[in-house]
Amino acid sequence: MSCDMTGDMPGRFTVRPDDGDGTFGVWDGAVNGWRTTGQTLDVAERTKVDLDLQFNAHGPRLADDVRPVEPAQLIERAVAWESVELDTWLRDGGRWYGKIRDRDGHVTLVPQPDLRPAEDNA
Repeated sequence: MSCDMTGDMPGRFTVRPDDGDGTFGVWDGAVNGWRTTGQTLDVAERTKVDLDLQFNAHGPRLADDVRPVEPAQLIERAVAWESVELDTWLRDGGRWYGKIRDRDGHVTLVPQPDLRPAEDNA
């Protein structure tokens, strides 16, 4: 699973191979430069999502656009309605996205309509 977002999803930052040595970095599309380099893919993906929570295309996000979920909640994602953990909501362009972690530890942002409460939390 990759955290590279396309289309109308938030995505100022992208994960890219950084040097041909098997490491990755996070590219900042707003300044056309690297934010991080020399990371494993998993670390780069988590860094990318964390940066997308902090910044939009124009600078720092408004505090009202990010809502941590404490404690994180078990929810289901519309990929065979698999169980994932939600720990933050993000508003971008008038739409809400959930920051989720799947059972393999991959972190990504998912549109709110693709998420639902887990049966255990309903």
